[in-house]
Amino acid sequence: MLLAIIGAAAFGATLLGGLFALRFSDKLHLVLGFSAGAVIGVAFFDLLPEAISLGGTQFEVSAITSIVALAFLVYLFLDRFVMLHAHTEEDGHGHSAALGAGSLSIHSFLDGLGIGFAFQVSPAVGFIVAAAVLTHDFSDGINTVNLVLKNGGSRKDAFRWLLADAVAPVLGIVATFFFALPTAALAVILASFCGFFIYIGASDLLPESHHRHPTIWTTIATALGILTLYVAVSFAHF
Repeated sequence: MLLAIIGAAAFGATLLGGLFALRFSDKLHLVLGFSAGAVIGVAFFDLLPEAISLGGTQFEVSAITSIVALAFLVYLFLDRFVMLHAHTEEDGHGHSAALGAGSLSIHSFLDGLGIGFAFQVSPAVGFIVAAAVLTHDFSDGINTVNLVLKNGGSRKDAFRWLLADAVAPVLGIVATFFFALPTAALAVILASFCGFFIYIGASDLLPESHHRHPTIWTTIATALGILTLYVAVSFAHF
């Protein structure tokens, strides 16, 4: 029952974030700036520390950071390959949107897995992880919508991906009732998504946020996104 409530809260937080982005699409450059900071904040303040912690004695810290760097390069080549081999510019944007939004949805699924496995350890650990996930689910919804709209997708496409992203953590929680994932494997997955998110934030969302817009306001929005995720994650682990 408790996990069902947390799953519903994750779904609602993600959906509200995406609807916010759709409603204020005319201010998309500011939302993109905030989203860039939020994605980078999630990578450094949430995914990377969790990957290092889960790796424990099985991986050196240098091994975890190497996985992050490798994942960054993999995403870079995937993104550039899709763009260069698309038949039209519009098709290329569509593939890029699917790649980014799909990555965010998979990350949300892993969030659900994290919640479920944490509660298997103890209720206290479960509540801490759940709080950390819920605090950035709102940003996940914003990021998903922004990636689709920025890459030429329609509002209908953005809403479909938003629903996928909102359902993903619920499916992740449900999945933990059927299998157990070794902590070493989860550490590698989290480190990989850290690299993906650094690329998405720094190489995709951030440049687009200040394209033809005043840099000072988008820069402030990006700093606010980073600060918001820092405070949220710190509060969740307090």
